[in-house]
Amino acid sequence: MQKQRGTETMRSVLEPTIPMDVGALSQRQRIVDAMIDCCAEKTYATTTIADIVSRASISRTTFYKRFEGKQECFDAALDWCLQELQAVVGASYSSLDPPPVTMRKAITACLDLLAARPALAQLAIGEAVIVEPTMMRRYRDLLAPAVERLWDEAGQPQERHTDPRLALGRAQVLTYNAILDGRTAQLPLLLPDLVYTLLLPFAGHEEALRQARLAGADVAPGLGAER
Repeated sequence: MQKQRGTETMRSVLEPTIPMDVGALSQRQRIVDAMIDCCAEKTYATTTIADIVSRASISRTTFYKRFEGKQECFDAALDWCLQELQAVVGASYSSLDPPPVTMRKAITACLDLLAARPALAQLAIGEAVIVEPTMMRRYRDLLAPAVERLWDEAGQPQERHTDPRLALGRAQVLTYNAILDGRTAQLPLLLPDLVYTLLLPFAGHEEALRQARLAGADVAPGLGAER
């Protein structure tokens, strides 16, 4: 009995057991990553569970331990992509920045991330709208109040120059079309147009134009050809 305990102790030292929650989280993230990559290569419609488990190097049993099916896995992948975008945007500006500067920096960070990670862009902007046609409206309903709060929290009066939701809709269409056309790497070229479009309802023509010009100065010449 003493010998057996010694053997078991040695085995536990040489082969430490990963806590179940850590292992589960790792597996779940690999499955999410696989879903993102598969959607970028094949689209959601043609992606199968077999594709996902093969890319994630797991069994079908493991997949179904983490997700009920392909749709739930896609939803988890979309949540993860949006969290990545939120983190990058949130780190792009200072609380001391005035709302127009915050907007310009946030849009810049968002486009840069999408351009650098085309699979993420394809799922969050492209496939999300195809899988759930109301997604654009849902994005607008979430983003418009968030932008309005920038001005409220800055204590600045809001004078609507155009409808914010129309501006968000135009920005979404421009971004969506670029991704579907295979121009994801060129998204930063849209920066001046998107800055002007999204700022116009809140800041008016003059300030929106000023921020758009500043954004344009940050866009590297020949960006589309280099990326």
